[in-house]
Amino acid sequence: MWRWIKNVYFLTIKEFKSLFTDPVLLGLIVYMFTIGIIMAVNAASTELKNASIAVVDNDQSTLSHQLKDSLLEPNFKPPVDIQTNEVDRGMDVGKYTFVLDIPENFQADLLAGFNPKIQLLVDATAMTQAAIGSSYIQEIFSREINNYLNTNSALASPFTTSMQVLYNPNFSSKWFMGVMQVVGNLSLITLLLSGAAVIRERERGTIEHLLVMPVVSSEIAISKILANSVIIITVAIMSLFLVVRGYLQVPIDVTSVPLFALGVFTFLFSTASLGILLAIIAPTMPQFGLLCLPIYIVMYMLSGATSPIENMPIFFQTITQFSPQTILSSFAQEVLFKHATFSQAWEFLAKMFGMGSLFLCIALVQFKSMLSRQG
Repeated sequence: MWRWIKNVYFLTIKEFKSLFTDPVLLGLIVYMFTIGIIMAVNAASTELKNASIAVVDNDQSTLSHQLKDSLLEPNFKPPVDIQTNEVDRGMDVGKYTFVLDIPENFQADLLAGFNPKIQLLVDATAMTQAAIGSSYIQEIFSREINNYLNTNSALASPFTTSMQVLYNPNFSSKWFMGVMQVVGNLSLITLLLSGAAVIRERERGTIEHLLVMPVVSSEIAISKILANSVIIITVAIMSLFLVVRGYLQVPIDVTSVPLFALGVFTFLFSTASLGILLAIIAPTMPQFGLLCLPIYIVMYMLSGATSPIENMPIFFQTITQFSPQTILSSFAQEVLFKHATFSQAWEFLAKMFGMGSLFLCIALVQFKSMLSRQG
């Protein structure tokens, strides 16, 4: 046993030296956990920002002006007053995403007890803005009209609704996407590094050197997993502090980081094993890349990082529960956002460890078979 540990130690040192002589992979690691995260978070926001809106104000009353003034930046651009004959042209050329048509005598009819309607035209080709913006405008106008009429919801209802938003009170997509981008990059870079370590040995011919050494396949595979895991988990934690917590201003509790690091290490154990398995199947680096990327994309898209798992068909909801990426995404949300303790999150760790053990057993069998063929 001691000899096995000693061999793994020296082989791990060899893997460190081999990785640090590859500037392309080092540059890729730095980019993915710094600039890559910042660009992805800022470019793919789910919030409503700078939506163009025009208003056809046929009423020109105090209330209609109050409604226009309630559409504030940064959600909306300053509302533009237009005439009815300008609506179709403005919508056709994509000049306005929203057009409000306030009818004549809107304020007077409202005060008289009638139920006048405001027409909202939406350019749904801007899909995200259209869906979110319509809800925003409805909520804003309802609040402004109630304030104007000096209504009190408590008079119309025996109870008052009080909404408390937990974990992300400002509904900031950066808080969620920053952490999820780190999780997604962990998966991709782990697959690439662990697989590249095997293929690099094969392409450079150094795998023949290992065959004449008194080492076994498990020592070689474990050393590759350990070396890559140590580097990736170090970079990921630094990215969590410097990029997500520092630059993006996501309020991550420092006390939750050790448990998150444990989960990441368990995840790397399973994903690195999968990467080695894929590298054994693919004989060259280009073929490995073609095999690796589709698997990563499917794992990431079904993990709940880009869309809720509950929105997926039942079949995909079921199979994605067996993906380490899905388990880590749920684990990260529970630990970093909801401050879950070990007693609350141990099931995620057990699932990832189980998946990792399965992948590792298969990878070791295939790796030993590959070494036999090389010999």
